[in-house]
Amino acid sequence: MSKRLKIKQTRSAINRHESQKRTIRALGIRRLQHEVVQPDNPQIRGMIFKVQHLVEVEEID
Repeated sequence: MSKRLKIKQTRSAINRHESQKRTIRALGIRRLQHEVVQPDNPQIRGMIFKVQHLVEVEEID
């Protein structure tokens, strides 16, 4: 079974660069404290790296 990532937004995207706001939306996160599950692949990892100061990430099976 492939790994998955649980991503939770913990900090607001207000007053952040537009590219960071778009990255949060592209991950599927809609509001503060919202959690989404995404596949663990290089594209998602790159998006998480860009907004790592706004989210928490947990690996799940």
